[in-house]
Amino acid sequence: MTKHAALPGFRDFYPDEMARRQQIFDAWNDVARRYGFEQYDGPPLESLQLFVEKSGPEIVNQLFNFTDKGGRDVALRPEMTPSLVRMLGARIKGTPRPVRWYSTPQLFRYEKQQRGRLREHFQLNMDIVGEQSVLADADLLAAALDVLRTLGLTGEDVVARYSDRRLLRHALLEIGVSEEALPVAYNVVDKIERDSREVGLKRLQEIGLNDAQAAETLDLTSITHEGLQARFGGNPELNRILEDHSTYVGALSALGFRDYIEFDMKIVRGLAYYTGIVFEIFDRKGQLRAICGGGRYDSLFASLSGIDVPALGFGFGDVVLGELLKDRGLAVAHARSVDAFVMQGESAVAESRLLEVVAAVREGGLSAIYSYKASAGFNLGKALKAADASGARYAVLVDADHGARDETQARKVRVKMLRSGEQTEMSVAEFIAEARSQDER
Repeated sequence: MTKHAALPGFRDFYPDEMARRQQIFDAWNDVARRYGFEQYDGPPLESLQLFVEKSGPEIVNQLFNFTDKGGRDVALRPEMTPSLVRMLGARIKGTPRPVRWYSTPQLFRYEKQQRGRLREHFQLNMDIVGEQSVLADADLLAAALDVLRTLGLTGEDVVARYSDRRLLRHALLEIGVSEEALPVAYNVVDKIERDSREVGLKRLQEIGLNDAQAAETLDLTSITHEGLQARFGGNPELNRILEDHSTYVGALSALGFRDYIEFDMKIVRGLAYYTGIVFEIFDRKGQLRAICGGGRYDSLFASLSGIDVPALGFGFGDVVLGELLKDRGLAVAHARSVDAFVMQGESAVAESRLLEVVAAVREGGLSAIYSYKASAGFNLGKALKAADASGARYAVLVDADHGARDETQARKVRVKMLRSGEQTEMSVAEFIAEARSQDER
């Protein structure tokens, strides 16, 4: 046992874990590129006040915060949106819109550890700023779902449950919930799957609803689009929002994700700044926490930076996603991999000759390693076993009597394919070209 272990809730990434992390990062970056997003990043340490202004003073209990040596109250970032707002707030006037930015930061929250939740995680953040069209909402959810599809998950594995803060607000007001009581009603709806109906009814009655109003509020959690139309069809604003949803679903269907989405009024998103369509993605078996969540937050820029621009985005963490990939047998298996193990052949060769070949292979774009042990007592059989154990595809044998006066690239070497055992004599340049052509096939 080592003297010092990783802190609770923090991870060491050994090569096998790193391979699985890279699998996720590759999917994130690939989808972001294909959807036309530009990458950005910010500092991991920000002013504490930035997060307090966005989420309220209660957020401090979830932060790694301290006073730095300059007397400033600072915190490790628990999320990326405040940094995005700060950064874009400084440059939004000169930035073409809509802004399509993404980042993959490491985030930190002092929370209780459980499956799918640690005290640090990496997260894909994708945001569209300066666009009001509901097509942007559809494109954003499509990007999140495309990450899952890229990793091999289908609509049978995951579901995006979406709703709309505007719909819920209008429905609650029609029922008789006051503007002041809306935050509590949102919270009751948000927790309906965790709290009993009795608990929800009691909380709603405490904010002034009668029995019938409280019951109808809870019944909203299972209502459909058709049910909303039938019950609240006289509200023109609610009808307009339902038309937005029709466009939203139509766009996601055309983009290839109809089988991944379901309307669900229980989706509220706990953060108060959401203003429109919101969504959360879950595994269909219901064994894990939400995989991804986000939505439209049109008022946040105005409240934090004083600039009124519409915006939407999501956060997609690596911890729950990694658990899901392992559960479905889709996590990559780590395998050591290198292109060439360069060694002397049957006869001793000057170390400089060997290293020149190593350098040429690396300069040619391939990976190459060699034994650091002295050539005295060299055993070809053991050397080939070492090459195979290294995960190399080829053993490149450099012999003293081959091309002593040739340029390095033209020097003849013996190339042994370690999987098949086939051996061929060729120049270093020919080997590089052949190995790279194999990669392209």
